[in-house]
Amino acid sequence: MSVFAASDIVEVAIRIEENGVNFYKFAEQIAKQQEAKELFAHLALEEVKHKKIFEQIFAKMEKSNTPESYEGEYNAYLRSYVDNNIIFTKEAMDKELSKVKDTIAAFDFAIRRELDSILYYHEIKKLVPAAQHGTIEQVIEEERKHFSILTEMKKRFTKQ
Repeated sequence: MSVFAASDIVEVAIRIEENGVNFYKFAEQIAKQQEAKELFAHLALEEVKHKKIFEQIFAKMEKSNTPESYEGEYNAYLRSYVDNNIIFTKEAMDKELSKVKDTIAAFDFAIRRELDSILYYHEIKKLVPAAQHGTIEQVIEEERKHFSILTEMKKRFTKQ
């Protein structure tokens, strides 16, 4: 029996992307080089695009009918779970962001978060029905693209 529906996982992906936008806006502000500022601004926009992609995937999906004590309880739970337990948690971000003092450190942080996302989606895929694995693979592919962009940007800035 599946614990989550793929729609639940996509809702989590939407929240992860929202939190990612916040990080990239922070990274844009701490970057000293104009080119780095522009790259982080671009990454924030990419996170917005990813969020929209996930929202489109979500809109086409059959939603889970999780029993709730009150309307919106389950969505509130998912939102709280993402904010407090995985990837871009406030505490983890605050702790790690205090170490992010330059562009390369910001890239390192972002690369780790993208890898965390990819691993999360691979693991959680085991909990969704096989018929919904394709949707989760779409999410994973979007995160891989983002990881590749970050890796290339870091290489470029490391050479400077």
